[in-house]
Amino acid sequence: MNESAKSLPQHGTTHLETLGGTPSSRFALVVEVILFIGIAIVLKFLVNQLTLRFSGPISLVMVLVILTFYLRTRGLKWSDMGLRALPGVKAKLLVIPQSFLVALVFLAFVGPVMYGAEVFGWEALTETPVGIQERFNNVRGNLPMFLLWLVIVWTTTAFGEEMFFRGYLITRLQSAFADLKFGNALAVIAPALLFGFAHMSYQGVRGLVMTGLIGLAFGTMFLVFKRNLWPLVLWHGLTNTMSFTVLYLGLE
Repeated sequence: MNESAKSLPQHGTTHLETLGGTPSSRFALVVEVILFIGIAIVLKFLVNQLTLRFSGPISLVMVLVILTFYLRTRGLKWSDMGLRALPGVKAKLLVIPQSFLVALVFLAFVGPVMYGAEVFGWEALTETPVGIQERFNNVRGNLPMFLLWLVIVWTTTAFGEEMFFRGYLITRLQSAFADLKFGNALAVIAPALLFGFAHMSYQGVRGLVMTGLIGLAFGTMFLVFKRNLWPLVLWHGLTNTMSFTVLYLGLE
């Protein structure tokens, strides 16, 4: 087992360690991950029949509720997945500079691609997808809708997406691939690809590429911070808040 697998939080450590490193345990963890990805897809499809605009947030909350109960049956909590307590003022304040470090890595991953798309005229990456306009066009100049989306951003999006795509998926896949040479890389790349595909339905190729790169950046920093989700949650919330503010003010 590699050093990263040994450095798991104390709560639930025994369970996580015993599930990593053997073909049978790897298979069990991968099946578990695929099962919850499947549940997420099915719930998203079902909620789509009721509301397209809010299907993502609603279905994600449902997945997290199911996942929370499942983790408890395995002796695990979300603190084992990165949403851990921050004891003391210093630990809490440290999240702020850490989130700015996430921002730098975020720009390092996304910036060159955006610049290249502008230079070479890749319209699929430079033009705002029609799906985004259709989903969020009622935010422009609409204060109640703007405030509603900010609530969603700081609950379902910032917390929910980080808990599922980084906290749960990366932690479980890292345990599954603990004895593989490039286990950590696989544990980050796979959720990043899924993150990109999750946004492709309404953001097109741009959503696949950009959010996939964001997933790589966030996943990398999740491991750099030794599975601490708080800097990712903070930066995720800030970036989405800025995006919706620009949209509300009509500055895009």
